[in-house]
Amino acid sequence: MSEISTKPYMLRAIYEWCTDSGYTPYLAVKVDAATTVPMEYVKKGEIVLNISFGATSGLKMDNDAIRFHARFGGVSREIYVPVNNVMAIYANENGQGMAFEPQLGADAPPPQPSPATDEPSAPVLTSVPSIAPAPAADAKPDNPTSPDDEPPRKGGRPTLTRIK
Repeated sequence: MSEISTKPYMLRAIYEWCTDSGYTPYLAVKVDAATTVPMEYVKKGEIVLNISFGATSGLKMDNDAIRFHARFGGVSREIYVPVNNVMAIYANENGQGMAFEPQLGADAPPPQPSPATDEPSAPVLTSVPSIAPAPAADAKPDNPTSPDDEPPRKGGRPTLTRIK
């Protein structure tokens, strides 16, 4: 029996968290021949889609694909995105969410057992170190209002940062 991917479950969980929290869920998608999206909105082989209740009709998030209807320029379009093409799902308001490596060519063979252990190879989870900015050489440590300590600006568009 082939192993079931956790990705579609994570997509549905983040979607539910976004809607429960009053946020707008967005999908970042890698576009290829398997996706059905309006190509005039694709930039650099990618598209970002608002998948909120108000922006979609008939949203269905299966284990293999995400399907819905949405309006682009006032015209209703059918959207089909294979789960493997999803690069990220996040809340537009604060950028919180989850990023994935797109797996183009959805029918990739399952990992083969390694000859040394006869166990399937599995990805290794590691923690991501936090990156703290180095203090400037001329900064005074007792100055509480240095320009580097400014709070983030409000009202700007949140961004999702992919960490590799």
